[in-house]
Order: sequence, then C-alpha cells, then structure tokens
Amino acid sequence: MINEQFFEDYYLDETRSTLGRTITETDIVVHAGQTGDFFPHHMDAAWCQTQDFGQRIAHGTLVFSVGIGMTASQINPRAMSYGYDRLRFIKPVFIGDTLYVTLKITEKRDHPKRKTHGIVVESVSINNQNKETVLVCEHLYLVERRHPLS
Repeated sequence: MINEQFFEDYYLDETRSTLGRTITETDIVVHAGQTGDFFPHHMDAAWCQTQDFGQRIAHGTLVFSVGIGMTASQINPRAMSYGYDRLRFIKPVFIGDTLYVTLKITEKRDHPKRKTHGIVVESVSINNQNKETVLVCEHLYLVERRHPLS
C-alpha cells in the first residue's frame, strides 16, 4: 500500500500497531545461518536447560528484524529510514512467543543540513503475548517537506 506523507503530515503522539507474529525454531535456525551466530544460547537446547532462562532464546537481532519487518506495511515515496537509535533488548524472547509492535511519533525536527527534509522520530516498542516489553528503539525517518525551509 502506498501512503504518501510529507513531513508536515506527521503528528506527534500518532500511534499505530501491528498484528502478532509467533517466533519459531525455524526463525532462530535460519537467523543463525544468515548471521553466523550459533552461540549455544540460541542453538543448544540441552545447554540452555542448565542456564537461568531454561530454554533457547531468540537472537536480539532476530527480534529486531522481525519486529521492524512487521511495521513495514506501507510505502511512502516521500520518506526513507534514516536509522535506529537507543536500541535495547529488555527481555528474552523464546520459541513460541508472539510479538506485537506499537509505534508512536515522538519527535519532529529539522534536518541539520537539508532544507528540503525533516526528521520524524518514531518510538518502537515490541511486546510479547503477555504485554511485556522485549525490545525498544527509536526509528528515524528522513521525510521530504512539502514546503522546504528558506
């Protein structure tokens, strides 16, 4: 879906949410293969039973990738991702956990060099099926202005 929005069209405190997505063993195995991260925390069920969590945990980068992917439901030709700040892994995610993402516009600011664009900051919160926050970050968008600054 295309949703053309200029910088001026974003509003503070505007929120959106996703549907759920359950993390599977396949997700963990494929992510390990893609990244080369085969640490026992993710791959060795017997070893994990001897640890505090008692079971394998999803890679933090997997949780981040899946969560951000869940939010990519609209194409805005006037904006592009400018990066992520303040990324934190709050709680572990296990096989069978279902993730939900809530996003909220928390800031709009001028770009320090581009008069034709602004920066929109969206707070990202990924929660599990128990409504516990498992990951947070800020997503920065570089967004074209309808009316460039003079």
